[in-house]
Amino acid sequence: MREDLAAMADAAADENVHAAVRQIGTLHDARHVIFDNDTRFMFASVFDGSWDTYIDDFAQTVVGARFDKVFSHSEGFPGVTDPGVKDWFVAHQEPAGVFVSAYPDLTVQQIYKDHRVEEAFEAVLDTAEFRAALDNPANAELLATPAFQKLLEEAAA
Repeated sequence: MREDLAAMADAAADENVHAAVRQIGTLHDARHVIFDNDTRFMFASVFDGSWDTYIDDFAQTVVGARFDKVFSHSEGFPGVTDPGVKDWFVAHQEPAGVFVSAYPDLTVQQIYKDHRVEEAFEAVLDTAEFRAALDNPANAELLATPAFQKLLEEAAA
């Protein structure tokens, strides 16, 4: 299992994996942990939406094959495309005692969008045209608004 996880870690930069995770579009993060002298394994992930959809989505991408490879080391794992796989996962899951999120109201799709908007805004800030607009007296009223000032403060942070 350690070898399979190491191979997965090396493949994490694989374009196909990133494309699949973006296609799934609901995964915030995931981790695999081996502990208790290599006798126990934990998979933990944070995702948007329903658990059923999350498992179904993984089964339909290259991520499903990676799930199969890692979980094949677990007793009785039927395979991610097996109709009984959800029952197997449910039988082996434990609820978190405490879960804290730094951004509980943001979905993965919102985070992707926020990142795209930030990149676009940063590109605008770096243009001579934007600097000229800031210096143009005709824009003084807009520039003085609290909303615009907040935008500039956030961009500078």
